[in-house]
Amino acid sequence: MHALAGLSSWNLQPGSWLLWILVGLISGAVAARVVAGRGFGCVADILVGVAGAFIGGYLLAAIFGANTTVGFWGSIVVAFVGAAVLLAALKLLSGGRL
Repeated sequence: MHALAGLSSWNLQPGSWLLWILVGLISGAVAARVVAGRGFGCVADILVGVAGAFIGGYLLAAIFGANTTVGFWGSIVVAFVGAAVLLAALKLLSGGRL
């Protein structure tokens, strides 16, 4: 557990591509299972998660006026919310065939 304790202090910067991939993978995989009931594969989950990070960041700024960094775990939550919104919209547009 001590190895994970330091993750909460990490900031997700645009240049830290490895953290973007990790956040995208975690949030995309969880959102895909929540919304669609299954994952889409590693690469697709990463893409959904990274797109969700942008959508979630936009929604966070638009709704709450927040423009701060939220750390590693906060980034996963924000990306999950954005990915879930993205997948729900895609599911709605595709008639439930996601």
